[in-house]
Amino acid sequence: MLLLMLAAALQTAANPQQPPDQTMMVEPAAMLIAACDADGDAQVTAAELSACLARSFAGADTAHAGSIGYIQYGDWAKRYLGDENALPSPFEVDGDHDNRITLAELQADFARIFARLDTNHDGVVTRTECLTIRALPFGDGGRRRRH
Repeated sequence: MLLLMLAAALQTAANPQQPPDQTMMVEPAAMLIAACDADGDAQVTAAELSACLARSFAGADTAHAGSIGYIQYGDWAKRYLGDENALPSPFEVDGDHDNRITLAELQADFARIFARLDTNHDGVVTRTECLTIRALPFGDGGRRRRH
């Protein structure tokens, strides 16, 4: 009996089923926006996003200088976007290119992302609007067939 169970386990290991390719994903900025849902209604308003960014920025601006450098932004991005290299990059957020990021610059860049995600233009971003559909490159899970 033990040999049969071992043989079945080896057969499964030799022919693992591949999980299906993912077709939906959430970009890091959209993930943060979804997390800013303060009232739990599964949608985020511009006011909720602005307040959420203010709270997160205050945690990064430990010197209370009103701005953070690119390294501090990387630390902020790692905590709130999942990776220090996640988009938007500090170069994109730093609107006046002074190598410092202010709360106003962060809020302005996320307001632009919010507007892009709000596809039905109703002033709120839902979980559905946060999803991005990724097309598979060759229609067969990305694997080319040779003819």
